[in-house]
Amino acid sequence: MFLLLMAIAVPMAFIGVLIYAIGAWASIQKGKGKIFFKRPWLLITAGVITTFIMIGSFAEPVSEEASAKPKVEEKKADREEEKLAAAEAKKEAEEKAKAEEEAKAQAEAEAKEKQEAEAKAKAAAEAKAKAEAEAKAKAEAKAKAEKKASEAAIAAMALEKVTIGRVVDGDTVELTDGRKIRLVGVNTPESTNRHETYGREASNYTKSKLNGKTVYIQKDVSDTDRYGRSLRLIWLSVPSNDMSEKEIRSKMFNADLVLNGYAEPSTYPPDVKYSDYFVKFAREARQSGKGLWAYGAEGTTKGDLDSTKSTSSKPAASKQPAPAKQPAPAKQPAPSTGGQENFANCTELRKVYPNGVPSSHSAYQAKMDRDKDNYACER
Repeated sequence: MFLLLMAIAVPMAFIGVLIYAIGAWASIQKGKGKIFFKRPWLLITAGVITTFIMIGSFAEPVSEEASAKPKVEEKKADREEEKLAAAEAKKEAEEKAKAEEEAKAQAEAEAKEKQEAEAKAKAAAEAKAKAEAEAKAKAEAKAKAEKKASEAAIAAMALEKVTIGRVVDGDTVELTDGRKIRLVGVNTPESTNRHETYGREASNYTKSKLNGKTVYIQKDVSDTDRYGRSLRLIWLSVPSNDMSEKEIRSKMFNADLVLNGYAEPSTYPPDVKYSDYFVKFAREARQSGKGLWAYGAEGTTKGDLDSTKSTSSKPAASKQPAPAKQPAPAKQPAPSTGGQENFANCTELRKVYPNGVPSSHSAYQAKMDRDKDNYACER
């Protein structure tokens, strides 16, 4: 392009120079007197002007072209930069969109996970609540059934629910309603008006077990003794079967006293429902040397296991205990000389004289009068 412009501009400029040269020559000739043009200076001026016009006309495009080249390069560079910037912007936009999409996906995943966790927790809570409700209902039903069974057992076994107010001694207590209860079938050493060995220990044991406690009392046959005390068995809890040896051992306090050597069995007919068990338990305690049996084979108070020196009769209730309410057939007292009746113990005597005998009676023996009131084996 530049060469083309130069090829055009040079001839045009030459024309201007030529006009100028002609003008100059005409002016010189005029000076010599040869006039070819009246005004040769006009040619000179026209030549100069033509030359400058032609040079200026064609020089400007060249200059513009020369200055346009850097601009083109600059624009090209700008376009490259714009292209790079656009590519970078596109890349950033794509990365941003990708990041936003990933963030959205993560948020959705977290929301889903949270929702599932909440649903799982809710289901677990509902299952737990249901299980607790079922367990509660089951426990309530069981408690209700047990209560009903207990009430039925209480009614069937004629038990009475009472509260112990105070303990008088090992085998006598007073209820909160004022009634005095004498434990049936057992006898602990005395610890009130007179003192027998191991009496205080028996009294303290009964206090530790019964004071202020709610228990169940049961009548055998007799209601009261001659002192007006209620004759009762004491159950620490309601038995499922009042003739089960296991239940008697674990729940009846009368048996507990005998098993642990705090009392001897002491049978007064017709209250003989548990006499065979008490004798069996006493033999176990005596064999182990528990409590009052540590002081000898006779113990420390009167009872069914006392031996006699005046008769060859064996101790009562030597057979194994049997769950029967009715007493075994009574043994006849052994005959003796001089009209004296000899009995091995109070159990044997009561089979003939249920309420005991006074000191004037032929069957009276001082060893059977534990309270020294001149009345042996009284109820």
